[in-house]
Amino acid sequence: MNPLDKITGTIVAGLAIAIVIAVVNSMAAQPFAMGTGLKGIVIWLHVGAGVAWIGLLYYFNFVQVPSIAQANADEDGPGPAAITKYVAPRALLWFRWAALVTWITGATYLYLNGVLGDAFELGMRTGNPYATTIGIGAWMGTIMLFNVWVLIWPNQKKVLGIVEATAEEKAKAARTAFLASRTNTMLSIPMLMSMVGAGHGFLM
Repeated sequence: MNPLDKITGTIVAGLAIAIVIAVVNSMAAQPFAMGTGLKGIVIWLHVGAGVAWIGLLYYFNFVQVPSIAQANADEDGPGPAAITKYVAPRALLWFRWAALVTWITGATYLYLNGVLGDAFELGMRTGNPYATTIGIGAWMGTIMLFNVWVLIWPNQKKVLGIVEATAEEKAKAARTAFLASRTNTMLSIPMLMSMVGAGHGFLM
């Protein structure tokens, strides 16, 4: 059976390859340290969940939203029902949980490095440039997480018919979710720059 036939098999195969590389690399470099290993696992999960979160955010903004608008404008076309009934709910499921896992693992990594409080204080108390840079990214990620769970998901449930709503309520919910999603797309650019910059010379 080909593991690529199913998404679970694909993910398991990818994880297995990554584990083999990590083990061989750590054996070649230095003896395995428990603290270093735990941090490595946490940051690995953080990056993986972050890729899923931001990837889906960009999918919604660059692909789904314009596609639905185009489908609505096409009077002779099939309409957006397949997207809103089958694709959007599943994408939103992965989207919101990936956002939460990204934030939790990011905060955990900062805690394990002893800079969680300093990062959320933007390094103002210690003058730590790493805490300032990573802290800016952490605050933007926190705002984005809030938008996902408090503004986007509750309003999308109305838009998709998961929660009953009037036509007027659906229109208002669609606008709120749209603006929150666009805000997250905007913030993702400096957020990613801050996250990467913290480990590469603090260039923002």
